[in-house]
Amino acid sequence: MQAPEDLQVIGGELALRWPGGEESYLSLETVRRHCPCAACCGEPGLTRPIPGVEMKLSQESFRLKGMQRVGGYAIQPTWEDGHGTGIYSWEYLRKIAKEL
Repeated sequence: MQAPEDLQVIGGELALRWPGGEESYLSLETVRRHCPCAACCGEPGLTRPIPGVEMKLSQESFRLKGMQRVGGYAIQPTWEDGHGTGIYSWEYLRKIAKEL
């Protein structure tokens, strides 16, 4: 999956323009609620899956503090509540956008 041609935070949304001109707009709340990290989603275990921790989300949970690119394949946002372990691949962000 190719990286977006443009990626910006506009107000309370993450705006992405994909190669070919398609655009996706994801609310920051949606992005946070779809955090793919092991703490939020759980992870596979040796004998059975390990569930994620039930997160208590506040208004700070949906405010972006910062964001960095991870290689050429993803972003890693940091939220004002201190959470920052989720790595969102381009493919995953596109999947979230198509589900809405």
